[in-house]
Amino acid sequence: MEAFYAFAALDYELLSGVMDWDGALRGLHARHERAPGERLRLLDVACGSGKFPAALLRAGAVDPAGAAAFAYDLLDPSAFSIAEAARVLAPPFHEGAGFETTLEGLDPAAGPWDVVWATHALYALEPAQLDAAAARFVAAIAPGGFGFMAQGAHGGHYLAVYRAFLEVVRGGGTEYLSGEQVAEALTRAAAGRELVAQTRHLHYEHRVAFGEDALLEGYLQRCLFDDRLPLDELLAAPVLGDYLAGCRDEAAGAYRFPQDVLCLSLTPEGATPSWKAGS
Repeated sequence: MEAFYAFAALDYELLSGVMDWDGALRGLHARHERAPGERLRLLDVACGSGKFPAALLRAGAVDPAGAAAFAYDLLDPSAFSIAEAARVLAPPFHEGAGFETTLEGLDPAAGPWDVVWATHALYALEPAQLDAAAARFVAAIAPGGFGFMAQGAHGGHYLAVYRAFLEVVRGGGTEYLSGEQVAEALTRAAAGRELVAQTRHLHYEHRVAFGEDALLEGYLQRCLFDDRLPLDELLAAPVLGDYLAGCRDEAAGAYRFPQDVLCLSLTPEGATPSWKAGS
């Protein structure tokens, strides 16, 4: 886990810079009158251990002293994850309710929320549940609110390495859902809801220097959600080993894992997404 999060931290750091988050959240407050001290609601779908809100706070992407305060609700099938995510919350995010369930299993009566986001959250969703989950995501967005999703795209490392792993090591299985698949489902679900879908891609890479075997092993095991195979077996496996060999850069003295992350915003008609240059 620690080896993986040494690199996953970059994923969330870059997401904290993909949009003017403070401006977007302040704009939402400006469009929604509330009684003094009343907070808007935000739902973090498959919140994990709270890496995204922690990255926003660490990067100064939101103003802790600003007027845009939120009741931050956490959704995850794991009670442990909900507890871990709650621990990292700080103003303007104030711990709200916890929902120990899947997205598609979320009770509609629990919403709606002014913001709904899912960041690197829906890889393991069963394809047969994708449309139901997308419909639930969109239905959870309050009128005038917005949604945001970020997920590895089909050509990026997270999807590519898992495909190679499934093909040989497990002899088949369900691939991770790609950012394209999730974005398409969310866009379909948003039709008729007066929400405009827009996408951006983030391109970057994770690097592991040659000789950092423990770091490389831990990183790959977490990418694959399987810690049973040691590094030497991962590198020697047919297909998977070829993929990993292709990521070696002899001149750089490192493995280079290219990432392609698709970001989707769902904003009310007439509201402009606050994308930043370079996203």
